[in-house]
Amino acid sequence: MKEVILDMDGMTLEELAAIARENAQIRLSEASEKRITDTRRLVEKWIQEEKTIYGITTGFGALSDVTISKKDTRQLQENILMSHAAGVGNLFDYETVRAIIALRVKDLARGHSGIRLETVSLLVEILNQGICPVVPEKGSVGASGDLIPLAHLSLILLGMGEAFYQGQRFAGADALKKCGLKPIRLEAAEGLALINGTQAMTAIAGLSVYDALKLSKMTDIAASMSLEVLMGSRTEFDSRIQQVRPHPGQAAAADNMYRITQNSDIITSHKDCSRVQDAYTLRCSPQVHGASKDAIAYAAGVVETEMNASTNNPLIFSDSQEFLSGGNFHGQPIALVADFLSMAVSELANISERRIERLVNPKLSGLPAFLVHDEGINSGFMIAQYTAASLVSENKVLSHPACVDSIPTSANKEDHVSMGTISARKCREIVKNAEHVVAIELLCGAQAMDVFTNIKPGEGTLATYRTIRETVSHLDKDRILAKDIETVRQLMKSGKILEAVENVVGELQ
Repeated sequence: MKEVILDMDGMTLEELAAIARENAQIRLSEASEKRITDTRRLVEKWIQEEKTIYGITTGFGALSDVTISKKDTRQLQENILMSHAAGVGNLFDYETVRAIIALRVKDLARGHSGIRLETVSLLVEILNQGICPVVPEKGSVGASGDLIPLAHLSLILLGMGEAFYQGQRFAGADALKKCGLKPIRLEAAEGLALINGTQAMTAIAGLSVYDALKLSKMTDIAASMSLEVLMGSRTEFDSRIQQVRPHPGQAAAADNMYRITQNSDIITSHKDCSRVQDAYTLRCSPQVHGASKDAIAYAAGVVETEMNASTNNPLIFSDSQEFLSGGNFHGQPIALVADFLSMAVSELANISERRIERLVNPKLSGLPAFLVHDEGINSGFMIAQYTAASLVSENKVLSHPACVDSIPTSANKEDHVSMGTISARKCREIVKNAEHVVAIELLCGAQAMDVFTNIKPGEGTLATYRTIRETVSHLDKDRILAKDIETVRQLMKSGKILEAVENVVGELQ
């Protein structure tokens, strides 16, 4: 994907990820350019008429009752960027900043903000040229939108702040100069138009839910391999079980695992054994994975709606020549689903870690202790399970919802806030932790599969095993496992394992 055209609607999570991670370019549609121009013309008309409009001819927040003279409107817009650039903490990474810029441009492209086309076009150029403004992660309360991170991001337009370009950190003006760009002066309405929106939390949540959609499939793949080497049954994937409890995610997980393990001689070999039922972490995989799938799908829908929304205040409607003050900047929709997504992904890691324990525990698995020979001199995958346990424990803490908290701001004018950016940042960390946990399960599953040298696993399981073994060798004696864990995680994120499995069993849900 080389270019994404931004218009009123239609932006997808796949497009957001392509912009953020594959350096896809963005371009305004002709219709968007016309909407922006028409709305700006209306704003300039109102300024000449000296209408009282929040944030254009008034102060901000608790100072909204202060009228700003026509001669001070330009300074007002620049002041809002400087005063609101009060973030702290670590910096957002390159992909997150690109996603934020793209979503802010997408919002402005809808033509409800009153910003000039010249200003939006410079934002487009900044992204397309690979300039990455310096944006601290912490400070946003999620209403009025992501004021603080968006203020830091927008300083570059004035040649202020700092930015990274080609791996080096520059003053804002110097970064622009490197790309042959010049700073601009903001006009009335533009400062507020740039920072009044939910794009930081939505960008983080968008990339997180994009990763979670992939992770949910990878969890089915990992569980299928674990089920095979633990001599589990496919009975729990029977479609009749899912039909009498018709949750879509449960049916999808069961169908995925049924197809991944199809034609498994390992499973057939113990079909008539005395074991009646598998442990919950195997038998209830469709129910647990499925509930998370449904939550992830819901989150994806909410996030894509927000990606294609107008979150300014005031909103300008050029067709009726009206401006309306509202609350579309409030981040509650993203705050709620980011916290929901956090819990859903955390549960995928929880059940995965318990399967890891079964794999490395000889009393539960019947496999060599910690999946290595010469145990005692070798610890095998003992400590990899510690890592998984640590990550899962951390996720449990991070799963505490941020959206249930609200601290009034701006002299109680803004007396309920979403904390949605905190929700999204926590969610991002949970997804990363969960990816590492599932990578450890895949490593352990592949190691256990090496025991079954003369018997064939399911078609999807075999494809998984072979893909892992192309880059990670069998552990015959202790070695540093950190690299192996990260290698498998990258195999997951690149889509190589998923592609290998889908090539033999069809597309997973």
